[in-house]
Amino acid sequence: MGRGLLSLMLAAVTGAALLAAPASAAPPPPPTDVYRPVRGPAAPAEYRYLQKTLPGESIPRHAHDLAAAEARELPTAGGRWKSVGPTNIGGRIVSLALDPKRADTLYAAAASGGLWRSTDAGQTFHSVWPDSWTQAMGAVTTAPDGTLYVGTGEPNPGGGSITYEGTGLYRSKDGGRSWKPLGLRDSGAISAITVDPADPRRIYVAAAGSLYNGGGDRGVYRTEDGGATWERILTGANEFTGATEIIKDGDRLYAVLWDHRRRPDLRTYGGVGSGVYRSDDDGATWERLGGGLPAEGPDVGRIGLAVAGDHLYAIVNKASGPFEGFYASSDGGDTWNRAPANPDLAGSQSSFGWWFGKVWIDPRNTEHVHVAGVALLTTKDGGATWTADDTSIHVDHHAMVWDPRRPGRVYLGNDGGVYRSDSDGDGGWVKARHEPYTQLYSAAISPQDVTRISGGAQDNGSLRSWGGDGFNEYLGGDGEENLIDPTDVNKVYACYQYGNCFRSTDGGDTLTYFANGTTFKRRNWFTPVVFDPRDPKILYYGAEVLNRSTDGGATWQPISPDLTGGPGADPIYTNFGTITSIAPASDGRTVYVGTDDGRVWVTKDLGATWTKLAEGRPWVTRVVVDPNNPDRVWTTHSGYRSGSPLPHVYGSTDGGATWRNLSGNLPAAPVNDLVVAKGGALYIGTDQGVFASLKGGGHWMRLGRGMPAVPVDDIEYDAGHRRLLAATFGRGFYELTTG
Repeated sequence: MGRGLLSLMLAAVTGAALLAAPASAAPPPPPTDVYRPVRGPAAPAEYRYLQKTLPGESIPRHAHDLAAAEARELPTAGGRWKSVGPTNIGGRIVSLALDPKRADTLYAAAASGGLWRSTDAGQTFHSVWPDSWTQAMGAVTTAPDGTLYVGTGEPNPGGGSITYEGTGLYRSKDGGRSWKPLGLRDSGAISAITVDPADPRRIYVAAAGSLYNGGGDRGVYRTEDGGATWERILTGANEFTGATEIIKDGDRLYAVLWDHRRRPDLRTYGGVGSGVYRSDDDGATWERLGGGLPAEGPDVGRIGLAVAGDHLYAIVNKASGPFEGFYASSDGGDTWNRAPANPDLAGSQSSFGWWFGKVWIDPRNTEHVHVAGVALLTTKDGGATWTADDTSIHVDHHAMVWDPRRPGRVYLGNDGGVYRSDSDGDGGWVKARHEPYTQLYSAAISPQDVTRISGGAQDNGSLRSWGGDGFNEYLGGDGEENLIDPTDVNKVYACYQYGNCFRSTDGGDTLTYFANGTTFKRRNWFTPVVFDPRDPKILYYGAEVLNRSTDGGATWQPISPDLTGGPGADPIYTNFGTITSIAPASDGRTVYVGTDDGRVWVTKDLGATWTKLAEGRPWVTRVVVDPNNPDRVWTTHSGYRSGSPLPHVYGSTDGGATWRNLSGNLPAAPVNDLVVAKGGALYIGTDQGVFASLKGGGHWMRLGRGMPAVPVDDIEYDAGHRRLLAATFGRGFYELTTG
């Protein structure tokens, strides 16, 4: 939806406030275990979701897809983007399928990176999905004749992170070279697809539905004509009940329904609609299975189900996330037995069992079962005893498939990519060596060495292009802020979530923790750390107060009071009310900051006093100051809006006293970063790619060709080498030579 051109916006320096910095406070004691990176969807907490919404509002239906359509209408300028890796790290895989007609051919659906095919038994992958379509994937399957089906939209909802919705179901009859849409556009996320082996025109789909909005295409659907028409054959208890599994076993259908909803202030991942269902008449009637399974109620969360004849297994989690129980049935689901308590099995679900919900049965041995969790859990006796593997493979598992041509061969998809085992999944895992679909949050480059790239990756740590073969992880957890000293490539900085930051003088080989030397009560999941443009020994670190170091991060002093409106309302996730962006000017005195609660501040005396320049704006993703003029400043803002006129980009030429709306013809989507290029051109990274304004805002063009339609969380500019680097959330790093 469009917005007016360059409408003048005065930032209510309403109540512009002058605040004095507090006296230096003693830093908190160092943690007893400094290096404890948290993995999994609980790590981002509410950060990414709240960042991309307006207070009190959900993400509007089809917001991402509608903004993508707006982006495609804009003219394109500039050259061609080049993928520069990583190719050896991987990223979250949500579904796998084998080609029944071609040996050693595997399809992998990447959460926000499209669909990929391997023809060498999972060693290397190449894209078989249109770059210009949504890259959000939910399910992939193949029919007996080799026809390929893909359901878009990720069904794993995250703790508060964004999982992008899709645009329905698609079919390819030529291995992914061409695609045809098959409807269910309003399904939000498609979690499973089953093709009737007796009739390839009969297809069943489990539609999880929109996580953010009720109604739409959700539940279990069936087509008898190859997707020309659809009938919903199982409807949930309410408008937020969707389907996550649909399994055909002989004459029976089994389905799993899940009651789940995400609001800005509340996550409800369970309810009365959650349960296991069975039909003996092709979906005409359904029975909710009991016989020992948890009774219908508000605390029933996500359920994973596997079926092999009369043998069924189900893992049940509570609505709040923790493990509830593992159940087995040997009579087709009439009766169930709860497996003995096992700490490894319970622990595998951590506090976010809704991230997994998958069980897989060995097709040659119904007592041999794998369960998705943080670790991969395995039983060889039908659930009586368990072993856990969280060391030989990456954690957080989502997909598994056995190869019927190669007895014992299993493929696994998790947050680290694709793995293969030739031992029935009981060890011997080999990781794919070419899988370019890493989800990145940040990027760092060096004008001294154009080969050096680093960045923070979702669940894959801080990555660097040096010091090993290809990219390699040098700090774990969710990788966040990464920096390379512009005067010394061996001086680097890296953080994992909530401001746990380290410095290094040997390129990251050894790391020294420094966050315990800062002053803070709250730190954002992505805590900003920036260099002073005049001297990289001077750094700034943002908590709820601004910290400054003059010795390369060895020691820190607070130079501001609390610049936010105070902690957020959520009693569980208390890391809100924080600084999200810092912009030191070239005069050595002026520093701008932005916050997650929409405030913009400036100090012109290195923190002695602070002036509030704006408040009540959406989440400030970036504040940028002109390197040649401390009074010229820009702010960018996140949030999908439903008709809201609030800008995504502001500019000021008088130090923030007044502001202009520079959003112009941009798509109605979050703007995540901005850089100032030669001649005053502006480049911005958004959820819909990278855009440029050669005249400083108001009129925007798509920048470059060849980048998939994937969110861009961070961009870095090297004026001397005329290059721009983009960190994408799903397709790794892309680089462009600028004019």
